Amino acid sequence: MHLIIAEKHIAAKRIAAILAPQKVKQVRVSGVDTYEYELDEERKVFIGLSGHIVKLDFPKAYNNWQKVEANELVGAEIITASTQVKIVSALKKLGKEATKVTIATDYDREGELIGVEALDIIKQVNENVVFDRVHYSAITPKAIDNAFSNPSDVDFNLADAGHSRQVIDLVWGASLTRYISLAAGRLGKMFLSVGRVQSPTLALIVEREKEREAFIPKPYWELSAMLKSKNGEEFKVEHRTKRFWEKAEVDAAMAKISIGDDAQVIELKTSEKTDKPPTPFNTTEFISAASSIGFTAANAMRIAETLYTNGFISYPRTDNTVYPDTLDLRAQIEIFKTGTFKEYALKLLEKKELVPTKGKKETTDHPPIFPASLAKKSEMNEQEWKLYEMVVRRFFATFADPAKWETIRSRYDIKGEEFKANGARLVEPGWRWYYHYNAPEDRLLPKMEEGDIHSVLKIDVEAKETQPPGRYGQGRLIKIMEEMGLGTKATRHDIISKLYSRAYVHGNPLQPTKTAVAVVDALEKFAPTISKPDMTSKLEADMDRIAEGGIPEDNVLNESREMLEEVFTDLEKNKDDISESLRAGLREDKIIGTCVECGSNLMVMRSKRGGRFIGCEGYPDCTFSLPLPRSGQIIVTDKQCEEHGLYHIRIINAGKRPWNLGCPECNFIEWQKTQEEEKKKKKEESPDKEKPKTLNDISGIGKVTAEKLADAGICSVDELCEADALELAKATSIPVKKIKTWQSDIV
Repeated sequence: MHLIIAEKHIAAKRIAAILAPQKVKQVRVSGVDTYEYELDEERKVFIGLSGHIVKLDFPKAYNNWQKVEANELVGAEIITASTQVKIVSALKKLGKEATKVTIATDYDREGELIGVEALDIIKQVNENVVFDRVHYSAITPKAIDNAFSNPSDVDFNLADAGHSRQVIDLVWGASLTRYISLAAGRLGKMFLSVGRVQSPTLALIVEREKEREAFIPKPYWELSAMLKSKNGEEFKVEHRTKRFWEKAEVDAAMAKISIGDDAQVIELKTSEKTDKPPTPFNTTEFISAASSIGFTAANAMRIAETLYTNGFISYPRTDNTVYPDTLDLRAQIEIFKTGTFKEYALKLLEKKELVPTKGKKETTDHPPIFPASLAKKSEMNEQEWKLYEMVVRRFFATFADPAKWETIRSRYDIKGEEFKANGARLVEPGWRWYYHYNAPEDRLLPKMEEGDIHSVLKIDVEAKETQPPGRYGQGRLIKIMEEMGLGTKATRHDIISKLYSRAYVHGNPLQPTKTAVAVVDALEKFAPTISKPDMTSKLEADMDRIAEGGIPEDNVLNESREMLEEVFTDLEKNKDDISESLRAGLREDKIIGTCVECGSNLMVMRSKRGGRFIGCEGYPDCTFSLPLPRSGQIIVTDKQCEEHGLYHIRIINAGKRPWNLGCPECNFIEWQKTQEEEKKKKKEESPDKEKPKTLNDISGIGKVTAEKLADAGICSVDELCEADALELAKATSIPVKKIKTWQSDIV
């Protein structure tokens, strides 16, 4: 039996369907769907994994954060544990029968490691099994047939590079996260995450925020005029001094000009500007482009992965920006001679020679991202189609002619003051006809000649200020990470997602929370190695050398542990200072505003039972409080309520859109209004219903239940009505739903 292992279930199913000479048979093995057929009297069985089916971890003895020091994890044993028990069982069962195994996982470090993990499991039951490897960049008939016709060897060096990343990230992340969390007193779900790539990336965001905060805006003024041509067309001109830094200077210039004055054209220059076509998509450029049309980095890559496994685009994790000679580009365009993109494909195919643009990066593992097959809009959801269309259009654009613009530069004299206006008109769209994203608009000027006289219709002075540097959007941040050697094409978007899920950042462009600032400040002051890109970029380079066979994996792992031990030496020297710095910084992230009743700080607090609320630091003298949602990460933003002066709150729940709760007091007032309206509505619907006088008057409350309620301090109808249903349920073991029903009946 020939066993073929793909990285995911859908890939196994599609590859089997492509290679099978007859209908594929679906067979369930250990609860896992496999696909098989007969060829030349040999049984072919395809199984899909679920990414990594094993994970690295520390032995259970290291799990207790309070008893095991963080630095003990640096040299701790690393063990492997199964994460997909059914798939592991199926591999062993099929592996026993297999005479040959083909690894058909994605061709990159991660894919090679996933394949080797599966192979190691099979070798436990079939030590001498024959195995090979197939490489492909698209799940299409042509690509798959070619891959299986030309198998190669498993690249164990590449797998070792992937394995070394797992070990290094586990050891650095687990040990530093434990240390910093304990120092800050943030345990459980509120732990503070620290990572080899994550922390330098977060430091970039915090550094930019500090630049913004330190920025001192400088006032300036812009002078412009609205002119009317002899043909009656109106257009705007700007003073040649783009920015006046002194108010007196702009006032003096403006004083010379009056409405109705002549504006003479003193120079008119027309020229042609060429706009080169874009280079092919690699992962970074794809994410950047997707970000510009509204996709987060993580969502763009998730959708790209779906498009790839369904055979619509090529492999989306690639550094390459040069199409390889082996890719038949004309044939690839001919795929689109029918369907939505027919007009564009036929136009390109008129060219005698198709010469694509080339980017600066050329690799041999995968080609740039290109459309692998023709799709219909009905085959995808809206988001998938949006990205698929972008990939198709970018692919076409790389073969198109440059766009050509006619540009006009004009200068005008108005009472001795010089003004200017620039115009641009797209005369040959070239590649922009294919790829219309973020296209600049024409800036048209009236037809004119030097010496023409226009009339001044309006004069305007606008006061402005210089602006701080902008925050990083996700696309821009990924480009910077690439430039600095932080992470890889396959991991950068995940790093950014982790920053969001840890409530270190919010919004897009990314804005750091005060917690993020506190963590980065502590790291930069007491252990700068963690927050700088040098360390992680060096380890990335070492992992590249492992993949190339230039250095053994153990050497890199040992070096990384030595680097980490040096970090812990610095941390231990400053243990108390780190704790004090973190706790002070984290406290800032809990302040919501000032209490109107006593002037103390309003803070995010927790009750003895773990519930969250906004309370006053003046307690017990001041008992002012506001409720908070029970779940989700709380982010205190820098936006303040004009009415109450409280900072707006955002709630982050994994897998859900952020909830902008806004001002907590406004939110509470609105909630109270809603409750009153519901009570009023219920009363109107049942006006004759009397409010129960005792607990026993309520349906469902008998002697035993009344005793449970009494033990929890609920002895009257009013007390039951005002009780927190969740807290009461915990105290009495009575279902929350039942308590809420009683409360509703009382109302």
